[in-house]
Amino acid sequence: MSDPHDGKIPLHISNETAFVWSLDDAATLRATYHICGVLTGTLPQAAQQNVFLGLPLMLMPEEVVLLVNNGVALLIDDSASHTSPSAEELSLWNEQRRAALSRVPKKTGLLVPPTLSDEALKRRLERQKRKEAQTTPSVESEELMTLESPSPLTPKASSKELSYSFTIPAASDFPWYHSKCYSSIKEARNAGIWKYPETPEAQAKCAVFEDLWKQGYFMGNGLRFGGDWLVYPGDPLRFHSHFVATVLPSPTTEIQPIQIVAYGRLGTATKKAHMLCCWDESTRKVSYYSIEWAGFG
Repeated sequence: MSDPHDGKIPLHISNETAFVWSLDDAATLRATYHICGVLTGTLPQAAQQNVFLGLPLMLMPEEVVLLVNNGVALLIDDSASHTSPSAEELSLWNEQRRAALSRVPKKTGLLVPPTLSDEALKRRLERQKRKEAQTTPSVESEELMTLESPSPLTPKASSKELSYSFTIPAASDFPWYHSKCYSSIKEARNAGIWKYPETPEAQAKCAVFEDLWKQGYFMGNGLRFGGDWLVYPGDPLRFHSHFVATVLPSPTTEIQPIQIVAYGRLGTATKKAHMLCCWDESTRKVSYYSIEWAGFG
């Protein structure tokens, strides 16, 4: 079967934001292309928290432009890719779904969430035992039931051993789903699903981002540190960022002295150097200047 994406990584566009739904594609982007993105999905086993997140992976607009312009990825309009299914397609899909559910082994006993502590598990098992004792007609039948089918859950069992998992498909396999792909930013802009970059400032950011990327750096969002990106010498899971990058769209861009002081103080307070990245459209080159706070006397 031929690959509808021609070996490129599909970036699913929703409200002009790009998402990666495949775990393999997210790993390839990080390991091969130095693109990290941000996980934004809820974990099925720990849905009521936002410390650890999962798929989909959301990409910055500069990352999207970089990947598409270098032929690594293509854009997919998911809204236009889903068509209205026919009655025959719905009937066939329902039959396949019922057949798949019938092959899933049924679990017996108490369903224990994986985040349940051992003490809570012990109390739950005690409540279940008291409830069974009240509903059981006789002690002999209870002993017989225990001998024939012993409960797989015991108070000594660890909650980690009782964990369960979910399988979530990374791509749509509906018969009425036909990928609407765009292999260039121009095609996506004409289709109305992607507009970035529209301004000279955005174009300068894309150019600077690609220049840093070609030097082997990893970039992350720098909003919390007063810049455009955080610049890492390697994978952010292994290294701290060395720079907070701010893009100047042209060599004639004015910078107030108070901004220079703020950049220096903020960079020093966060143990980083603030880097000004000046893009020159006439020469198509980037000039870099780093600011650090220094003591005198």
